Amino acid sequence: MSERRASGPVLTGVAFLVVLFLQLPVLVVLLAAFSDTAYLTLPPKGLTLKWFEAALSDPDYLEAAWTSLWLAASSTAASLALGLAGACAIQRRMVPGAAWLNALFMAPLILPSVVLGVALLQYYAAAGLRGSNVGLWLAHVVITVPYVVRAGLASLASVDEALEDAACVLGAGRLEAFRLVTLPLLKPGLVAGGLFAFITSLDNVPVSVFLLSASQNTLPVKIFTSVEQGVDPSVAAVSALLILVTGIALVLAERWTGFHKHV
Repeated sequence: MSERRASGPVLTGVAFLVVLFLQLPVLVVLLAAFSDTAYLTLPPKGLTLKWFEAALSDPDYLEAAWTSLWLAASSTAASLALGLAGACAIQRRMVPGAAWLNALFMAPLILPSVVLGVALLQYYAAAGLRGSNVGLWLAHVVITVPYVVRAGLASLASVDEALEDAACVLGAGRLEAFRLVTLPLLKPGLVAGGLFAFITSLDNVPVSVFLLSASQNTLPVKIFTSVEQGVDPSVAAVSALLILVTGIALVLAERWTGFHKHV
């Protein structure tokens, strides 16, 4: 009993150190975003908000941000529809070869992103979709659907199908029973899957960089190319804003649905 009591603080301390180590890069980016110098330095020499103002007034950053937002929002919406349908088909064995269908949906998570990007580039070049908004959107749907399918399967596993059957016995149609009974029970899992799909699309570089045309750009790719040309605090400011938005979204989603139970 005493050994267990002694190991508790030790494990807590180790966990705290691991979390601190993982969060140090985030802390470095946040501090660099407020640096008063025109180059990245730690600790920052003076504090200023001018780099946030510069980033928010840069048309290239703004255009890339809008592209990333519509791409993430539209691909997440499509992934929710396709992922929910796929999860139901797999979980309830509505189609033959459900195990193969599950493996097909999970394939984008197994393949390295660079390999997937090169494969899509070659396919799009042959199909005439390279550099098109539709092609870019389809690629993001492919890489985000698996997150919704996994979250949907986890949620469906905890839902008793008898509840839906009972609603049908009471007079509801099958579709109405699913909408009124099953879908609300799946909400936390769908929110979790949709949130991870949105973040994955918003943050994607390995696939997007192969498919963008010269006139297109997404925010992560813009940051990546800016870092290649030379790091300045405006890049850190954009990264800090992305961290802030992502953190707020996670907190709000957790308070709304408690989605951690389905991750």
